[in-house]
Amino acid sequence: MQIRIPWPVCCALLCWVSGCTDVASPAPAEPGSAKPAQLSTLLGATDDAGYARAVEPRKFTFPADHGPHPDFRNEWWYWTGNLRAADGRAFGYQFTIFRFALVPSTASSPAGPARTSAWATRDSWLAHLTLTDIAGQRFYAFERSGRGALDLAGATAEPFRVHCDGWEASRTRLDGIRIHADTPHLALDLTLAPGKPLVLQGERGLSRKGAEPGNASYYYSQTRMPTGGTIRLSAGLHAGQPDELLHVTGTSWMDREWSTSALAPGVVGWDWFALQLSDGRDLMFYRLRRADGSATGFSGGALIAVDGTLTPLAPDQVSITPQGTWTSRSGVVYPAGWRLHSTDFELVITPALADQELDLTVRYWEGAVGVTGSMRGVGPTTGVGYVELAGYP
Repeated sequence: MQIRIPWPVCCALLCWVSGCTDVASPAPAEPGSAKPAQLSTLLGATDDAGYARAVEPRKFTFPADHGPHPDFRNEWWYWTGNLRAADGRAFGYQFTIFRFALVPSTASSPAGPARTSAWATRDSWLAHLTLTDIAGQRFYAFERSGRGALDLAGATAEPFRVHCDGWEASRTRLDGIRIHADTPHLALDLTLAPGKPLVLQGERGLSRKGAEPGNASYYYSQTRMPTGGTIRLSAGLHAGQPDELLHVTGTSWMDREWSTSALAPGVVGWDWFALQLSDGRDLMFYRLRRADGSATGFSGGALIAVDGTLTPLAPDQVSITPQGTWTSRSGVVYPAGWRLHSTDFELVITPALADQELDLTVRYWEGAVGVTGSMRGVGPTTGVGYVELAGYP
């Protein structure tokens, strides 16, 4: 996916000081004030001179591909999950670290004269942390950003570590992932076991987003990672609420993508679904949207069996019908529930709460959902998951 970062966003991401303090979802913007960038705008196709592009299937090599791919314009490491405390309280979480290239890293690129400052960098980094308190019907979103210099932010493959201003995900001795992110109000400390085998999405890991060569990403997932750890909630979140340290268990989903220009002209956004079903199968499906709301022919997804076997889903095999709308404090109108239909399943997806919009440097909706419905050959099913909505005006 190719990034052309508007200058106000670029300034926020560069973080010229040693690191950013935590930024939480703000109140609605005043009329005339600068608006957050759309995630889909940052990932839209523009000039890609000097960057590598995802044009054909490639051989994935691990652990190297868990690490950074600096020849591409952008990439992300993305975890979401549904967790439950010992008292039965349910939570959703998101932890994502983005890398945005400021100039190409290839030796032949027109990057200008060499810079010798220890602060010099070709990359900016952005991290998002959210928590959905389902019983409390509250959503918390925080953000940090940093420069790819002085170890303020960055990624390595061996040992695996990706971090941004003190938040990080790293490899454990048992080949799992430890996520650690804290703020004065909220902290996550989670360990994710590998779970199901890693799956390559799309065409052996090449996920095409348009007809033009290079409008694609390299994309793999771990769709059901057993998870345990703690959530710390501080008294400062809400008046009268005590400090809490909750021991939680559940499942997480990891997505990993890198690209240069993954959105074709005319694509304004996407609806992305990651669902973990009670029969042990997992479902990923995304709908790439045009301005009129119609889906492009490069939408698609996969149904992942209990053993990790992947069955591709073509765009014409799945229909998505919104079930109502919700208007955020920022004035954006999002779908507020969906019905997914195919010859193999009929699923109703319901947000854990409507208000799960991240209104930070970039604006999008990312939230925990519940699933009910039926699967062919299985009968009634339930599940949990996450949905991402980007590019809604």
